[in-house]
Amino acid sequence: MHRIRTSCSALLAATLLALSGCATTTPGGVPIDTTYTSRGQDSRVMFLVLHYTVANFPASLRVLTQGEVSVHYLVSDETPPRIYRLVDESRRAWHSGPSGWQGHRMLNASSIGIEIVNPGFKEMPQGRVFAPFPKAQIDVLMPLIKDIVARHQIRPDRIVGHSDVLPQHKQDPGPLFPWKRLADEGLIPWPDAGRAQAHRALFELKPPDVAWWQTSLATLGFEVPRSGVLDEETRTVIGAFQMRYRPERFDGEPDAQTAALLHVLITPAGR
Repeated sequence: MHRIRTSCSALLAATLLALSGCATTTPGGVPIDTTYTSRGQDSRVMFLVLHYTVANFPASLRVLTQGEVSVHYLVSDETPPRIYRLVDESRRAWHSGPSGWQGHRMLNASSIGIEIVNPGFKEMPQGRVFAPFPKAQIDVLMPLIKDIVARHQIRPDRIVGHSDVLPQHKQDPGPLFPWKRLADEGLIPWPDAGRAQAHRALFELKPPDVAWWQTSLATLGFEVPRSGVLDEETRTVIGAFQMRYRPERFDGEPDAQTAALLHVLITPAGR
């Protein structure tokens, strides 16, 4: 009898809830009312992080599904390329490591990760030689990026590469990733060529000091030493910046062209 009364009470409560507003239940079956919605909210996803796999498709799939490393989406190199969802967007994937960008740390909890099947680079006598991304693969990737960015309202300055958020340890998606195409399609900011050329002449006359480089790179979003010394860590961050914005040479040298590109990105027009 007690069990029957309890069941009836639960049914009555659920019925009253349904009559009083928008009724549903939690995944565990607890009745809740969704009549009211808070204005102060947004997506938990703040960043989109792009990677390459450094492995072929079968090996990439094995690593990303059977090990500790994971990612939300994997873009294959099949013909035609396909997009595989490996982790639901509502859940955290383990793809960016001890990352940082714009003062935010450990980006796994606040990002969506996309891995692109690509062998990365080979060490050659002339230096590192990176593998290109087939156009068909990028053509598949672009709608996915646009869809994720639109749904989560990810800011353009928070669409980043693994090398941006972990520059001391990662090079992906590398200098051959077509960042300029993302800029051309309105997804990310890009330095204005005319402004950059004008400032390059100024920086050639008066090169900025190391403190300027470190402060400016940090303003853009990088985690960089603030020592005023041109150490290996600072050169590595400069190289990561160059891979994205001047991919034809990413030697980490703080030259006038790189300074101009950086200045234009972090400084409003007219200054």
